[in-house]
Amino acid sequence: MMNREVYIAGLGTITAIGNNVAQCLAALQNEQAGMGAITQMQTIHQHTLPVAEVKLTNDELAAIAGLSPEISRTTLLSLIAAREALDDAAIPDLKSWRAGFVSANTVGGMDKSEDFFIQFIADNRKGKLRNVFDHECGSVTEVVADQLGLRDYMTTISTACSSSANAIFYGARMIRNGLLDIVVAGGADALTKFTLNGFNTLMILDKEFCKPFDENRQGLNLGEGAGYLTLVSEKVAQTLDKKMYCKLSGYNNSNDAYHQTASSPDGTGSYLAMKGALKKSGLRATDIDYINLHGTGTPNNDSAEGTAITRLFDGHYPPVSSTKAYTGHTLGASGGVEAVFSVLSIKHGLIYPNLRFETQMHELSFAPETQLLNDQPINHVMSNSFGFGGNCTSLIFSKV
Repeated sequence: MMNREVYIAGLGTITAIGNNVAQCLAALQNEQAGMGAITQMQTIHQHTLPVAEVKLTNDELAAIAGLSPEISRTTLLSLIAAREALDDAAIPDLKSWRAGFVSANTVGGMDKSEDFFIQFIADNRKGKLRNVFDHECGSVTEVVADQLGLRDYMTTISTACSSSANAIFYGARMIRNGLLDIVVAGGADALTKFTLNGFNTLMILDKEFCKPFDENRQGLNLGEGAGYLTLVSEKVAQTLDKKMYCKLSGYNNSNDAYHQTASSPDGTGSYLAMKGALKKSGLRATDIDYINLHGTGTPNNDSAEGTAITRLFDGHYPPVSSTKAYTGHTLGASGGVEAVFSVLSIKHGLIYPNLRFETQMHELSFAPETQLLNDQPINHVMSNSFGFGGNCTSLIFSKV
């Protein structure tokens, strides 16, 4: 039972570099980053902290999603990407299969709650209660699952920056254990004042466009978006009139329990996650053709992840890069967004450049790729997502 294969049948994403998979792929190939000034919310940091916003207003997102613009931005982003992933899978009779939705986020409807409190603080008789109705993370999942008609199983994962990577491998486990046939899995997060102010308080935001894995990196740029995969069992895959993108061959979650926000200096959690994913896949480190780094651009994170890669790959380093140099750090959505990019890497033979990289980190003997590489023989891609609290997850996608 545990040896069932899990295939990727559909992809969906919306980020600062594109409103769907095709647009994001084009931006990756053309080396077009999505960072810029804050436009979608009012904040004192509007002209000092760059972010990677989805380039659509709530009204425009609502029109695409077919929902009210009064609903949270996280929900709108989630539905747009999840629906694309399900439509891309082109499953003729969804209701004849056991289908579930495993979705991740960290902010829920915080953006609408902020609208409420602005009015409430000014006058405690004011504020629209509907703006706090879908505040919790689970409400986002419920709305989207209902819209997609995925009612056999539904759950929400919220483990900071590894949230949607964990959603993907949890969905895969449901299929491998024979509990579901189809799972739309991934995550979404919208930019909010809460997260912007929180990360600014931690002093890990870069006032310039971020430079992951650069010796002179100063921090991360926050982003927003959503990314989902449609996972299917082998039985479902055999009924579809399309070639599967690839399979999810390995996954692991490990926690070093080192600190509430910082990674352990020796990268213990990162190392255990990558090592465990390799063991699950039955692959060796030398089989990995590309690593989509977690690569936030903070001094602590990049040093810890680099140390772990040095330890695990021991001089036999595959090409590596961080696509957060394009999309910013989309928090709970990042694992899903980067899973989509990893699958595209396999399908199109691409290794993405690590934008704005200039100086190699002195403690590492490897550096990220700086040029777009086309027509690469890519069979196995590792995608890393490491979250606060030491919650570290690695996924491995393999060609079929």
